Amino acid sequence: MTPTLSVVIPFHNEAESLPTLYSELTAVIDGLDLDSEMIFVDDESTDGGASVLLGVAGSDERFRMLSISPRSGQSAALEAGFGAARGEWIATLDADLQNDPADLPKLLAEIGRADCVNGVRMDRQDTFLKRIASRIANSARRRILGDSVEDIGCSLRVMRAKHLERIKLFRGAHRFLPVLLAFEGARVVEVSVSHRPRLHGESKYAIGDRFFEALLDLCAVAWMKKRISRYDVKEFDRRR
Repeated sequence: MTPTLSVVIPFHNEAESLPTLYSELTAVIDGLDLDSEMIFVDDESTDGGASVLLGVAGSDERFRMLSISPRSGQSAALEAGFGAARGEWIATLDADLQNDPADLPKLLAEIGRADCVNGVRMDRQDTFLKRIASRIANSARRRILGDSVEDIGCSLRVMRAKHLERIKLFRGAHRFLPVLLAFEGARVVEVSVSHRPRLHGESKYAIGDRFFEALLDLCAVAWMKKRISRYDVKEFDRRR
């Protein structure tokens, strides 16, 4: 049976978090009135996370796992997952347990009026420095791109698959997914979601590196926006 919902989760060295994530996610999916699949994408982990997942989820027919090599980052892992997904709708969340799978039904409740439902993290459980950096980045992006997305850094999203087919995820593009989808005519709405502290492992992003990479990516997206052609097509009736 073709699933309606594909949940794509990229991961790199999150072995300690994966069993809990799988347990929480399956509990949510079991309660949905949707045929669903889970696609975990291993971005060349070195901590045995893939084996851990196979041990807890290998017998679940809804479970699928991909691996990419060499390590290529979150955008590449998401793109691989999107390409493999069979659902009409694709949801994403991080593997570090800071996104709560229990918020998925909240996002799915809004798909009747949107093509992309983006989470907005309430009561952020990040360091003060990380929250300030995120606030500055969001403000700069809105000023440059003219979009209204409040929390573009939230990985908890539900998106219509046919719109994602038009997006090429260059490295770092995952940070701009709602905006890139809006460029293609997608209707974007936002829903408040919870945010949890990281319990295991360490963040994969250093703030300094992330800032300069994000700045370059923002310039690239601003260039893309200016290059988009917008026009209507009308076919003439030769019978007139």
